[in-house]
Amino acid sequence: MSLIDKIFGSYSKKELARIEPIKQAVLDLDEEYSKLSEAELKGKTQQFKDRLEAGETLDDILPEALATCREAAFRVLGKKPFPVQIIGAIVLHQGRIAEMKTGEGKTLVACLAAYLNALSGKGVHVVTVNDYLAKFQSEEMGKVYRYLGLTIGVILHGLNNGQRRTAYNCDITYATNNELGFDYLRDNMVIYKKDMVQREPNFAIVDEVDSILIDEARTPLIISGRGEKSTELYGIVDKFAKTLVPVTVVEMDDKEDQDELNKDYDYIIDEKAKSATITRTGVKKAEKHFNVENLMDPDNMTLLHHINQALKANGV
Repeated sequence: MSLIDKIFGSYSKKELARIEPIKQAVLDLDEEYSKLSEAELKGKTQQFKDRLEAGETLDDILPEALATCREAAFRVLGKKPFPVQIIGAIVLHQGRIAEMKTGEGKTLVACLAAYLNALSGKGVHVVTVNDYLAKFQSEEMGKVYRYLGLTIGVILHGLNNGQRRTAYNCDITYATNNELGFDYLRDNMVIYKKDMVQREPNFAIVDEVDSILIDEARTPLIISGRGEKSTELYGIVDKFAKTLVPVTVVEMDDKEDQDELNKDYDYIIDEKAKSATITRTGVKKAEKHFNVENLMDPDNMTLLHHINQALKANGV
């Protein structure tokens, strides 16, 4: 710890100190809300909506809303969010990143923040890294949302436009970043507004934010027609991908020694996120193999996209 931190305290500690009274306000309602009947607890959702309609803000109802969702989670799932999870939910509601360690219950944290922000009626997106997590989390947390009178939707590969539109119009919608991205692109290609599936974005909670906003951001989302050149390139890149040396990690937290992994391996397979990320060593091999000066140059986006897809196909 630096001398400045010792004297003035770190930024995180200061922020946690500001959040502490809000967290305590939620905990102080625990005994009162545990005594509510099922009808009284379920009725809280409409009460909150009425208060928002009357001019109150989400911050005004935050302690009561989180306490309601907390009690509902306990009654439905047998799990009552801990103080650290309440703090995480408050941080997410504030539009910031909450770093939660493995085992601290990120799914319940997202549930609390999603419930609060869904009360506005404008919709909440919970973004996951794959279809399995989107489906699992929507089914598990959906029990809590439905108990409290909210609608829940999930966007999965293979749904038609009508099914997608219905899911997006729910209070809370679970989807992968790719499904959201491609639906956005398709919506911008339609002629008539009625053919769009997404509604105006309001609030999103991103699971594995580093993977989605950093690692996945390297892969462009492209809608294009089928072409012989692209098909041929897939075959060429696939042969190249098979020559690369991968390393497998259980999840992002395990990649602490990035420098070593970048030096010794060509790409990293993340089992939990089901992703494959090329390393600096892999990039150098690709640049040499395909005779390009800079693989990350916008002119080489098509090649980079094919390489990323080949790494996923071979490694994941």
